[in-house]
Amino acid sequence: QVITGGHYDVDCYVEDPNGRTIYKETKKQYDSFSHHTEVKGVYTFCFSNEFSTFSHKTVYFDFQVGDEPPILPDMTNRVTALTQMESACVTIHEALNTVIDSQTHYRLREAQDRSRAEDLNGRVSYWSVGETLILFVVSIGQVMLLKSFFTEKRPGSGGAGT
Repeated sequence: QVITGGHYDVDCYVEDPNGRTIYKETKKQYDSFSHHTEVKGVYTFCFSNEFSTFSHKTVYFDFQVGDEPPILPDMTNRVTALTQMESACVTIHEALNTVIDSQTHYRLREAQDRSRAEDLNGRVSYWSVGETLILFVVSIGQVMLLKSFFTEKRPGSGGAGT
């Protein structure tokens, strides 16, 4: 997921160790991709911001490697039904996984919103400084204009005096 920068979009691709592209998307803000590996080795992933060279972006990504271990040690080769306590443990475990996913989602949203708020704060600060400078210039101009209304302009001294 793109958290900050530009139009919140980025290109992404994933390659297996043989160089075969197994995932490719362009200009996506967020996406989810599941893949069960068939080949052992180093998988390559790339986030590209080539189309938007002036805006820097922050990207969040998460890897989940391997299968989740069973909750109970003998759960995979069990023949009988789960006891009430064991089924309650499974239900609680699934609920906690949902909570973890929700927290991750909310943290990402908070990071996006914080970035927007800080950007807006900077713009408001610059706008306020500009308005303050304009206010001082206009105030000084008004004082000088009012002062010119109340100063008496004397004609230049000619040579004759009576």
